Amino acid sequence: MSEEPSVWEIRLGVHATRQQAEEVRERVIRLLCPDPDHAPPCPIPWSVSMLHRSDLDDHDAYAELVEQARIENRLRR
Repeated sequence: MSEEPSVWEIRLGVHATRQQAEEVRERVIRLLCPDPDHAPPCPIPWSVSMLHRSDLDDHDAYAELVEQARIENRLRR
């Protein structure tokens, strides 16, 4: 018995500047669709969005990531 496809959300949080986040977004897009000129549809339909932490419903969703970045930044000095 095979499972029917459904929508899944895979979240990725990064502590980065806007430019760095946009670069990561572009890499993810190229990973999902390495040939943007292919004939539609994509074998696995997908979409990507980018939100700032302040736009999230749960502002503490990435609290551990922010703390990790703070600690690692202090260690680099």
